[in-house]
Amino acid sequence: MPRGHKSKLRAREKKRQAQNETKALEDAQATAADHPSQNLPAMGTEGPPLSYQGAAAAAFTDAHGAGEGNPSSPQASKSLSKDPLTKKVILLVRFLMEKYQMREPVTKADMVNSVVKAYRNHFPEILKRASALLELAFGVDLKEVDPIRHCYAFINKLDFSVDEGFLHADSMPQTGFLMMVLSVIFLKDNCASEEEVWEVLNMMGVYADKTHCIYGHPKKALTQDFVQLKYLEHRQVANSDPPRYEFLWGPRAHAEFTKMKALEFLATISDSTPSALSPWYEEALREEEERLQARMAARAQSRARAAEAPAPSES
Repeated sequence: MPRGHKSKLRAREKKRQAQNETKALEDAQATAADHPSQNLPAMGTEGPPLSYQGAAAAAFTDAHGAGEGNPSSPQASKSLSKDPLTKKVILLVRFLMEKYQMREPVTKADMVNSVVKAYRNHFPEILKRASALLELAFGVDLKEVDPIRHCYAFINKLDFSVDEGFLHADSMPQTGFLMMVLSVIFLKDNCASEEEVWEVLNMMGVYADKTHCIYGHPKKALTQDFVQLKYLEHRQVANSDPPRYEFLWGPRAHAEFTKMKALEFLATISDSTPSALSPWYEEALREEEERLQARMAARAQSRARAAEAPAPSES
C-alpha cells in the first residue's frame, strides 16, 4: 500500500477515535430533555437550562450566599422562577445539603413537610432528581436504609471519611468533581492532558483561575489536594518543552474507584447505561473480571494458609 494512502488511513482512524471520545463526553454532558422521565438539567450548555453544578450551586448559594466566580447562578435563578417542580428539586437539594452538613438523619416526612408540601404527589420524581444532583455534584448517594419508617442515609461514593480536613469549607465533599476528572482520564486512554481535563471542566462552568462556590479552588484541588491524597497523579509530559502536564489515576483511585463506576457515573449524567458507552464498557468489563479473579485467588490463598497452619496444642 502506498505510504501516502497509509498516512491517510491513520489520520482517518485518529479522527474517528477523537470523534468517539467527543461523542462519549457530549453524551455524558447531554441534558435529559430527551428523556422526560429523568428531566435532569442540562450540563455544559448555554442558556436557561441548569447544569447539574448550576442546580447544586443555586441551592448552595441560597444557603450560604453568592459564590465567587459562579457564572451559573444567574441562569439558575431565572430557571427556578419558570418551573415550580424544578424549584422544589433545588430546595430539596439545599435541605439535604444542610442535613448532610449537620450529620442529621433524613426521613420522607421531613422532606415532604419541610420542602415538598403541596407537591407531595410529585415526591418520587422530586426526590429522584434531587438525589441525582447530590450524586453528580458531590458524589453523595442518598439511600433508603429503613423502608418501614422511610429513613435515608448519606453515603459517599469515595472514602473521604479518613480525610475530614479535605472537605469543602462548608463540609460538602468534592467527590463528584473528582469522579468527573477520573472519568475523563478513563475516556482518554487512562491518561489525560491538563488541556483535555480543563476543556471538559470549563464546559461545566469550572475554571482553573476562578474560585467555584461548590468546589473551592479547582486547580489546587486537582494539582495538590487530590495528588496528596493519591487519587490523582500529576506529571510532566516526557520531553515537553515548554513543560506540559497530564493526569492519571492514583493508587487510591485504583483501590476505591473502578472503570465500571466511572461509566455508571457518566451514564447517570446522560440518562443512559454503561453498556452504551462502547468500547470503554468492554475495557471496564475486563477490569471487573480481573478484579474478581484476584479476589478469588486471594481467598484461595488465605484458605490454603489456614489449612497449613498447625493446630493449636492442647494444654
